[in-house]
Order: sequence, then C-alpha cells, then structure tokens
Amino acid sequence: MTTILGLSCFYHDSAACLLRDGEIIAAAHEDRFTRKKHDSAYPHNAISFCLNHAGITSKDLDTVAYYEKPFIKFDRILSTHLSQAPFSLTSFLKSMPIWIKEKLWISALIQEKLSYKGKIIFPEHHEAHAASSFFCSPFEEAAIMTLDGVGEWSTATVGYGQGNKIVLQKEIQFPHSLGLLYSAFTYFLGFKVNSAEYKVMGLAPYGKPKYTDLIKTDLIEIKEDGSFKLNLKYFSYTYGLKMINSKFGKLFNRKPRKPEERLTQDDFDIAASIQKVTEEVVVKIAKSIRKETGMKNLCLAGGVALNCVANGKVLREAGYENIFIQPAAGDAGGAVGAATFAYYSILNQEKNRKTMPHPFLGPSFSDEEIEKELMQCNAVYEKLPQNELIQKTAHYIADQKVIGWFQGRAEFGPRALGGRSILADPRNKEMKDTVNLKIKFRESFRPFAPTVLADHVQDYFELPQESPYMLLTAQVREDKRVIPSVTHVDGSARVQTIKREDHPLYYDLIQEFHKLTGVPIIINTSFNVRGEPIVGSPHDAFKCFMGTHMDTLIIGNFLLEKKKQKNVKEFKNYHQAFPLD
Repeated sequence: MTTILGLSCFYHDSAACLLRDGEIIAAAHEDRFTRKKHDSAYPHNAISFCLNHAGITSKDLDTVAYYEKPFIKFDRILSTHLSQAPFSLTSFLKSMPIWIKEKLWISALIQEKLSYKGKIIFPEHHEAHAASSFFCSPFEEAAIMTLDGVGEWSTATVGYGQGNKIVLQKEIQFPHSLGLLYSAFTYFLGFKVNSAEYKVMGLAPYGKPKYTDLIKTDLIEIKEDGSFKLNLKYFSYTYGLKMINSKFGKLFNRKPRKPEERLTQDDFDIAASIQKVTEEVVVKIAKSIRKETGMKNLCLAGGVALNCVANGKVLREAGYENIFIQPAAGDAGGAVGAATFAYYSILNQEKNRKTMPHPFLGPSFSDEEIEKELMQCNAVYEKLPQNELIQKTAHYIADQKVIGWFQGRAEFGPRALGGRSILADPRNKEMKDTVNLKIKFRESFRPFAPTVLADHVQDYFELPQESPYMLLTAQVREDKRVIPSVTHVDGSARVQTIKREDHPLYYDLIQEFHKLTGVPIIINTSFNVRGEPIVGSPHDAFKCFMGTHMDTLIIGNFLLEKKKQKNVKEFKNYHQAFPLD
C-alpha cells in the first residue's frame, strides 16, 4: 500500500490531499476550517482531516509531495526584483522576510510540522496542475493545457499525457501571463485579485466588447497559435504592490473603479472586452495543441481553467471530442496534482481510471455529530426519515422557499456541487435577486448555476457532454427558457449535470422536484455569504442559515424552519463579520 500526502500553501487556497494506491480518499481546503477565505497558511487542519479520515498518522506516509519548487520560485522573484530596481524596493522589502524565514525551507517545515522524516517530492507548479487534471481524468491519453497567474516561471504550458507520463512541450514564462492580465482587469474594475476574477466573467455579458481591439493593440500581442506577449509598460506587478500603473487608466481614459462603487456601462464593456480576449487566447492555444498532438481529449487546469465561459468555447470550437477540467483547477488542486505526479510519474505506477471518482472528498458528519452541534446552538429541529426529508424539501423549493442544504462529504474545489449548497426554484424570475441580495448579500449581476439531471441536459442546454463540476457554460435552448433564474442575460448558464452515482441524495431531491413541477433542474449556489468560505461544519451552516433570509435548513436527516427558531436576532448582522471579497 502506497500512501502519499499532497500539499499546497503559502500563496492562496491552501489545501491537502491524501492518495492511497492511486485513489484520492480525502482532500480539503484549509479555509473551510479556519473560516478565512482563500487561506494561504500551512494547511494544518486540512492535513489533520486527511490523516484522521484515513485512520493513519504521518508515520504511515510513504511520500509527501509539495506543489511547486520553492527555490526556483524564489529565483524568479529575486531576479525580477533585481531587474526592476530601484522601483521594486518596496515590494522587495515586503516579500523577502517571509521567504527567508519560511517559504524557502518547505522541507524543514514539513518535517517539523508533521514529525515526518520520509521522502518529500517537489514537482514544478505547472506539472502539478497538469497532473491534477490528466491523472484525475478518465482518458488514457489527452492533450494538456495549463494557464494561471504564475508558478515558478511558467504562466502557461501545453503538452500531453499518455498512461502514467506527462510531457509538457511548450511554455510561456513570467512576466507574460494571461492569468495576471485578467487579474489586472479584475483590479481595474474594483474587485479583489486572486478572489473575484469570476465577477468579471459574470459581468461580461452585460457589456459589449468595444475595447477588444485596444487591448490587442496596446496590452497583449496574440499569435495564431495562441502564444502571447504583454506590453509591460502598463503593468506594475513586476516591481510594485499593485497590478497596474497610471498608464493603464490613461489607456481607457478613466480611473480604476473603487470597490463598492456603482457599476457603469463602461465597466460592463471593459469586462466583456477582456473576457473576449481571454477566450480568443484559450481557444487558439487549444486548437494549436489539438493540431500538434492529434489527440481527441483535452485536460485543463490552472486558475484560468475556472473560466467556464472560455471552457465552453473550447468545447464548441477547438475540435475536441471530450474535455476534462480539474474541479479544483486553481492552487488548491495543486495538492492533488503533487500527490498524483509523485505516484504516477515518480513512482511509475499504472494509471488508475478511478483516481478521482467524484469531488466529494472533504469532511462529513454523522447524525449524532450534527444533533450535538444543533443542540449547542439551541436550534429547533425535527429528524425525518430520508424519503420524507426529500419529499418535504422538494415541496419547499416548489413553494418558493430558499433551502440551505448540507449533506454528505464536502466538495473539493470552489464550486458547491450538492454537498454544501443553497437551493431554490429556477422557474421564478425573482429568485435570482432574492438569493443574491437577501441570502448571499452580493451583487445583483451575479448569475446562478442550474443543476440538471444528466438524462435531461440536452433537453434544456446546448451542451454536447456532461458537466459534473459546473465548469462549462452553455446556451439555454430557446424553447426551454422556463428557468429564468439560472439563465444569464446572454441566454447562457453555467451547467452542473448530475447522475445518481454522483450524489444519490441530491439526485433524488432533483428527481422529486421534477415529479412535482415537470422541471428537472434546481438553482444551486454555494452555502455561504459573500466574503465567507463555504460552510465547513453544522455549526457554520446553522450560523449562515440564521444570519440570512434562508427559509429552511436541511442538514443530515434534520429539518429546521426559520420561523420556528428562537434566537434569530442574535444573528442579525452575521454577514458583516466577513470582509468583502
């Protein structure tokens, strides 16, 4: 038996993953435990969960794998600072102490924190991204594309996987980065970098891409194969603490939007423009590698692979039969990539088609554990048989109730997929605003995803393959526009398909809703408020339920109705405890 612990930390979205004989048996984000969104700290809690879930200690580990090479990354940071001196002095003085004190000595840190004396492996950052997708995919061979902000030096790689080998043939290096370009626009539009890029994607359909030519003329040069080069005179991330300099604003004849400032049509148009440029780059790279490798399957990872609109364009336009996207495509997935790279590429094990059979890899809670936490919260609840629970929940949704849904193991990745979700009726056009403003406390432009029974996906969406991880966008069919709360302004939807083997209880709920309404779809959004990580425990779920206008909480076999709770006032300002994301 071979047991490998994969780790990612110290940038954003720290996580841990445990791989046993080629199968991921546990994986978790650190922020679900600490309640600090995108927590970058050493993932002590996530590691403890993984080891406890497997019933082992660090002494039982064969290998620990970390998701990048710290010394090469430090070389890039140091070289960049020196090349940009004296302008980089402030950034240099801020970044160096943490590197000298902690980040350079990952091996020693792991040995100390884990009381571990065994083998530690360091794949490159983009090798970890590539491994996280290809080795978790069902494909024996596939083209591979990774795109993000930056790893050590690479910001994009292309190559292929065959069996237990990954070959990355080409790369683009820092400071030229599609991820950092998108983050620069995220900053310019008043949103938080490395956290709110998805808001730009959600904003884009409200605008027209009137600045596309300007971006391609002044900011990025794109070649026919998708390779690109940025015009660095507009950016300050190579030497400063901000993404852009004053020239960037002058190019668009305006100042950066301030956070929480009212959004304008110009903001919409800028978002639409950078989204279109991003899609062009991603599709061109995908087509180029399809031509070079001749492979019919494509694997995607890296933070840019969370752009489900671009992914949908790749599926429709790049000529692949199938694409697979790692559900934790960002840095958290690096923990999975590090572990799988160690097992397959280093230990030379035969590829296992069931490496990641589903994304439900986090903590779960027994009814006894749930009831204990509910009692500590002075909650009023009733316990129901599962069949009755499903029937009641489906009726509540059909009756326009908003449901907090906490069932089974937590999802790994940024999307709630039916384990830690807020659910509602997609047929009610007002439900989108209700959930956005009264439940999530977030911007009204943000779209919601539909979860659809896999057997019915073609009836409602122009989607040629399944999308179990909510990472593909497709058009809602013209004759099925009866689901307005999950149909974005451009007629698209970020689809999650579900089969019963994916999550039986969640599937049964949607099937029951289908029987009641004739619609095999429900709204699914993550169980949290703006600025907060997805809920991690029954206690977290109860607090979020009480601090919002959610009507009902379904947690394990327990049903809680808001109108029956005694201590609603205690949670009145709950959402204000979290910083805006």
